[in-house]
Formats: sequence, structure tokens, C-alpha cells
Amino acid sequence: MKYSRPVFVLFVLVTLQTTLFADLDFFGAKADVMLLLPIAAGINGGRDRGAIVGFLSGLTLDLVVHGTPAGFFALGYTMVGYIVGMAQAGVLRAAWWIPVLTSIGGSLLGVVTLALVGKFLGLEGLFNRHLLTIGAVVAVINAALVLPMMRVVRWSMPVVTRSGRLVPS
Repeated sequence: MKYSRPVFVLFVLVTLQTTLFADLDFFGAKADVMLLLPIAAGINGGRDRGAIVGFLSGLTLDLVVHGTPAGFFALGYTMVGYIVGMAQAGVLRAAWWIPVLTSIGGSLLGVVTLALVGKFLGLEGLFNRHLLTIGAVVAVINAALVLPMMRVVRWSMPVVTRSGRLVPS
């Protein structure tokens, strides 16, 4: 029962990513809402939660998407979730726009990280001028969706203290 909500969220997001967002084309680039999940988890739960959620969401996408090596998205999303969680640990959450800026930076980092991982794995055609367009589209869409996604993350993965009590969000 403890894992039913996160599994449901992963299922819904991978379904949206592979159906709705796969057909939406913005300036020749597509949205990456699966990347937003580890970013929101890193903002809410820190680097460990961001890395774990990044690995699980990336592995889920690896199992569904064909044409990339196994572990491609898992490695990239794990790194993004960890870095966003680490960066967010030193930031006070006093303003609503701080997670929005963090998601823009995390999305750009995610696009570049996936391109670097792909380059190291021998995938061709990832580093070109179109990478800037992809980064901009992913960053803008994820910035628009980060606040609702943070509510989804808080609902599906509440923070638990060492005593076992839920932390109010």
C-alpha cells in the first residue's frame, strides 16, 4: 500500500509522455514530463529522494521507449534528481518562484545530461543547434507544470521523519 501512489503516478506520467506529449510538437521539440518528476522530488525531498525517483522514472521510461540503450534515461534522470535536490537543500523556499527557477535549471541540466550520456554511449546527432530549442521547450513546459507536480509528489511520496510521523507540507 505504501508504494501504490508512486507507482500510480509513474504509470500516469509514462502514459502521458508516450501518448499525449509524444504527439505535441513545439518548434520541433517535445516535452519531457518524466524529467519533471525527479526535479520535483529533488525539490521536495532532497538529493536522495531526487536520485531514487530519478532512477525509477528513468528506468520506467527505458522499459517503454525503444531506440535508446537500457539505462539511458535512468542514468540521466538519477543525476538530475540528485543535483537538483542538492542545490535545493541550500535554498530557502520563501517564494513561489524559486521552484520554478529550479525546474528551469534542472530541465536544461537534464537535456544536456541526456545528450552527454548519449554521446558517451555512441548515439549520434544529439549535439547540434536543435539542442538549444529542445532545452528551451522542455524548460518552459516544466516550469509551467512544476507547481502542480510538486503537489503530486507531496501527495504520492510524503516526507516521513525518523519517528515515523508524516511532515505536514
